Amino acid sequence: MASRAIIFHGTGGRPDAVWYPWLDRRLTERGWSVERPSYPRLNEEPIATFLPQVLESHTFDTDTVLVGHSGGAALILAVLEQLDVTVAQAVLVAGYCTQPNDEAEPVLRAEYDWNRIRSNATDFVFVNSADDPYGCDATQGRAMFDRLGGTLVVRDEGHFGDWNQPFATFPLLDRLI
Repeated sequence: MASRAIIFHGTGGRPDAVWYPWLDRRLTERGWSVERPSYPRLNEEPIATFLPQVLESHTFDTDTVLVGHSGGAALILAVLEQLDVTVAQAVLVAGYCTQPNDEAEPVLRAEYDWNRIRSNATDFVFVNSADDPYGCDATQGRAMFDRLGGTLVVRDEGHFGDWNQPFATFPLLDRLI
């Protein structure tokens, strides 16, 4: 059973926003060690220069669960592509692997080594919304699911938290992790 989680916030986000502190508390209550790093330049700095900072800042092992929201979920794809270890689980909330809208997305790679990503996580969970206002929708979730397998959950819950969408708790994640 995994015992560590790293929760990556989304673009323009903070580790103390939306459901991140709540999930931290829920996992901590179960005896987990949880990290909620702050990456204010996430999806501003190109992934090629940003990714080494992330890889150096964390320890990844077979007891690690990676949870990412939006740009943080896209970051997890790049992280998994570089690891030399298989993590227990990767949970991508409002994740995407291709340009979801007209905004610049420096967190994305032009191409991914899907086989390598697949080999570096024991389990994948994708939680996307049919009505995501930023294009991080069910189509994006299906694209990742088709390449990586795992579990795809589609809801009608917007972006699962944003500046204009309070989302203080996320019981579904507590059940899925």
